[in-house]
Amino acid sequence: MPEIMPPEYMGYDRTIAVFSPDGRLFQVEYAKEAVKRGTTSLGIVFKDGVLLATVKSTASLIVTTSLEKIFQIDDHAGAVAAGLLADARVLANQARVKAQVHKITYEEPIDIWGVARTIGDRMQISTLYAGLRPFGVSFLIGGVDKTGSHIIESDPSGMLYEWQAYAIGRGGAIANKIFKQKWKFNMSEHEAIALALDIISKTEKERKGDAIDIAIVYKSTGKFKKLSEDDLKRAK
Repeated sequence: MPEIMPPEYMGYDRTIAVFSPDGRLFQVEYAKEAVKRGTTSLGIVFKDGVLLATVKSTASLIVTTSLEKIFQIDDHAGAVAAGLLADARVLANQARVKAQVHKITYEEPIDIWGVARTIGDRMQISTLYAGLRPFGVSFLIGGVDKTGSHIIESDPSGMLYEWQAYAIGRGGAIANKIFKQKWKFNMSEHEAIALALDIISKTEKERKGDAIDIAIVYKSTGKFKKLSEDDLKRAK
């Protein structure tokens, strides 16, 4: 059952700009609940790069490619979202613009933490001003740069965390328990894909068939690639 808010707290959830007496921003907490209602999305660092995965929509008559959950930010960087996908699209587009401006200005690709800070900073601004609401989405930003492979989480507060493997969305709690048991340093691409498929099958039991999206950024080429159904069949 959802937590019942005491009457003395009722006035503190009507604007983002007011802390409750115990230091909470209820609108941020509500945004995190929106993320928990999203489909399970995950990121894995493996020996040859990073993997991002989520579940495709299988609603009747829908064109599945119209619902973007994995976003290519640059040649070497991508992000997977859980929560409100409209919010995710806006933030991903801002990150893409930042990546291109950085490339033109400095004549080198933006680093993965630079992408994460762009998204996190914009999300944090929405926790400061009355009349705004927090973005109801979390991201796992994954990619490869000169410092190595990275998976960085950005939550609705704008906080950033780096992980070796992590999951967000409604299956996040179960998925992260599995990661603690099964993730290992320098795992192969085949092992990373198998782990992602195993987690999705256990956290999204209502999905149909092979309704899964996986993208990989390879360390050797520094290139983002979405895996096709044939790629996934060969990887199994």
